[in-house]
Amino acid sequence: MNRILAILSIAILITGCAGTPHLTSPNGKIALDINQDSTTTLTVKYVNGNSSENLFTISSLGVMTSDSANVSTNFSFKKTTPGVKSEYTMLTGKKSVCTNEYNEYEFASDDIEGVSMILRIYNDGITLRYVTTPDSPIVGEITQYTIDADKKRWMQRYDPGYERFFPEQTGHDQKDDRWGYPALVEFSDSTWGLFTEAAIEKENCASLLKATDNESEYAVEWASSASCAATPWRVVIIGSLNDIVESTLVTDVSPEARIDTSWIEPGVASWIYWAHNHGSKDYQILKQYIDLADTLNLPYTLIDAEWDEMSNGGDINDVAAYAASKGVKPLIWYNSSTGWINGAPGPKFRLNKPEDREKEFAWLEDNGFAGVKIDFFPGDGQETMNYYIDLLESAAKHHLLVNFHGATVPRGWQRTYPNLMSVEGVYGAEWYNNAPILTNRAAAHNATLPFTRNVIGPMDYTPCTFSWIRNIPTSPATATSWH
Repeated sequence: MNRILAILSIAILITGCAGTPHLTSPNGKIALDINQDSTTTLTVKYVNGNSSENLFTISSLGVMTSDSANVSTNFSFKKTTPGVKSEYTMLTGKKSVCTNEYNEYEFASDDIEGVSMILRIYNDGITLRYVTTPDSPIVGEITQYTIDADKKRWMQRYDPGYERFFPEQTGHDQKDDRWGYPALVEFSDSTWGLFTEAAIEKENCASLLKATDNESEYAVEWASSASCAATPWRVVIIGSLNDIVESTLVTDVSPEARIDTSWIEPGVASWIYWAHNHGSKDYQILKQYIDLADTLNLPYTLIDAEWDEMSNGGDINDVAAYAASKGVKPLIWYNSSTGWINGAPGPKFRLNKPEDREKEFAWLEDNGFAGVKIDFFPGDGQETMNYYIDLLESAAKHHLLVNFHGATVPRGWQRTYPNLMSVEGVYGAEWYNNAPILTNRAAAHNATLPFTRNVIGPMDYTPCTFSWIRNIPTSPATATSWH
């Protein structure tokens, strides 16, 4: 009898696999309905007891491949991998030990052989990506979100440096408006969603959200051309505001650490910028900030831009020697020489070529420098993504921490390359110094950041400024700054 029951159970399981299963998170609170009337779409629901709430629809799914410009918009269920669960550690971020738990569903393209859509449903969100075979690379996608126009949202107009506000709004203004990640939506009093992406590799470009002629629709738009075997993960964190803030979903879907981490020591640095915007040209002032770090037992001091023009009794070699005598490890600034170049501060063109970067980073390691701050990147295209990753890999080889400034927002590299300490990508406190634009909007902006930008990764906000704000709303912008 038991054997007959076992055979019947197997038969039922196999029969169930022929159709699309019920798509849910491990705890059952997030569910997806799939519709395949003409093209494949997904409706995302939040389940509370016996009732469920429709949150938004992924109203377009699909990719384009280089194989005769084929387009895939239809997918059929292929297999499920339920109950995947693992743990990983982080050196920085919200948690030292993170839990990665999800149900995974794979769908095969009905239109292009070898193309699949991978869907993971977590207890705090959903992620999806497209993968293909090497002989048919993906060259574009047509993923699109439909969100009821009357839902409140906090979204930032796209800017390559991600230095804009997140104003409260509903719908969008007009077709072709572009919006950067992350984007926060209030679906109901207790349910929210944060849209972003993660796990960008060298073959990828980043993406943004492009408004369509329907005020409810946002299409995923690639920032440049690219050709890839797998797209980045499209990520939507879902739940209460607490769930949004606490989520590690961006790093959950990102590749595990690819570098040795035994040497990495996060810590606080003294920094010259607020009091002396161009002070890194002055050896004597830099010595004062090394002394400050020594007095306060801070492990690091940050030498900012224009140090290649240093005078007043010493140069960068003297600074390195003085810091070593005090037991303070210096971090040092570079221009990426890919974004703002003409009229921008230096040093420039020291990191662009692999051989020059290797020489510079080796010199830093040999002279006791602990990290680099690299500034002024031009955007989110594939070439720039490759440059970011090259810098992280090369810096790790020479035991250098990294801070990207004037840069894109985090997309999970903080897990893959744990030497990445922080990224700007925010309208931060330096703007109290630069111009009055932030000052009279700071309260609302700062109260929004914990639920938007800071959710997805480390945020170089230019913190620890305890002096008088230099530009109040009624004053002219008198400060000279390039940050």
